[in-house]
Amino acid sequence: MKSKVIVLNIDEYDYKKIKQKLDYGLKLLGGIENILKNRKRILLKPNFLKPSKPESAVITHPDVVRAFAEILSENDFSILLGDSPAAVKSEKVIKKSGYKDLIKDYNIKLADFENYKTVSFNEGILARQLNIAEAVDQVDSIVSISKMKTHAFTRITGAVKNMFGIITGLFKAEYHVKMPDIYDFSKVLIDINRYLKPDLHIMDGILAMEGNGPGSGDPVKMDVVLLSKDPVALDSVFCKLINLKPDIVPTNFLGQKYGLGFYEYDRIEILGDFSKSLINKNFNVVRRKPERLISAKSFPPWLKNLISPKPVIDYDLCINCGECVEQCPIEPKALDWHDNNRKNKPTYNYKDCIRCYCCQEICPQKAISVKVPLLGKLIYRR
Repeated sequence: MKSKVIVLNIDEYDYKKIKQKLDYGLKLLGGIENILKNRKRILLKPNFLKPSKPESAVITHPDVVRAFAEILSENDFSILLGDSPAAVKSEKVIKKSGYKDLIKDYNIKLADFENYKTVSFNEGILARQLNIAEAVDQVDSIVSISKMKTHAFTRITGAVKNMFGIITGLFKAEYHVKMPDIYDFSKVLIDINRYLKPDLHIMDGILAMEGNGPGSGDPVKMDVVLLSKDPVALDSVFCKLINLKPDIVPTNFLGQKYGLGFYEYDRIEILGDFSKSLINKNFNVVRRKPERLISAKSFPPWLKNLISPKPVIDYDLCINCGECVEQCPIEPKALDWHDNNRKNKPTYNYKDCIRCYCCQEICPQKAISVKVPLLGKLIYRR
């Protein structure tokens, strides 16, 4: 059977309009009670990257979550909500991002993303053990509500990548250290999805993020919300809407290879409001496959640094807050005050940098971007 992906054309954040469209989309998928059959406690897992205003397109917009929460409430589901942001607790994101009233209005409980349990997953490709939030034990079902954004490491961050937020706190950094190669890291993302098995994936793309995503890019209207039970198919349709070849994204072709879902369009049925007019051919995203990590065994460090993409700080924008240093997952840190003077701004030791781009992802000033050296551009033909 083909995987169904529902494309809903919605041109503004009006939760009543969004709810009406979601009702229509859910019917095309078989109805909410069929999707969440015999499951009453539902975890809504948005993208809570960092405290941000909804119009910045950094987080899942609260009106999309509100619309779906109202549908759940009307059908007598109990609702929990949460995520594990990069550097703060969920409460800080909720306070700044417009979720406070939503939580009160629908009697939503905050799920436990502070504590974790270690679980075995013998069927894992690479991740045979996972440190997942206790929130998973509080619910019968997970609904992922991702944000349509670019990502320096994985090219896009969508349905598959959104479930990485079930991994708590510093354990996310550990996965980057253990799996610095994007293709290995993508296999871990697939393992997380295969273990958790969310029943439904929703993507907020009414206002998406292009460019220097996932936290420092530019908002761009895409006027869509996507729904699917298949996260790979949903991400593949996301690629279609931004005119990106789906096999550019490692979680797409690896996701199909390892049974998570389908990325090839002849195995996907697109329903709803899709039309060619919704495709943004000028969407700002890197349009080549991510490079495999270049190790010192393959090239000496000096040559690696002349070839590999790398995070670069714009010191005119940097305010020396230190959040990037805090997020660097390796020891000794590749990004630090290497002169031991914290009055100066941090610098990179690129020979130690694993190119996880956690620093770029979390920078509150949009001061870090990923650059390709001139020699690398010639080799990668960027």
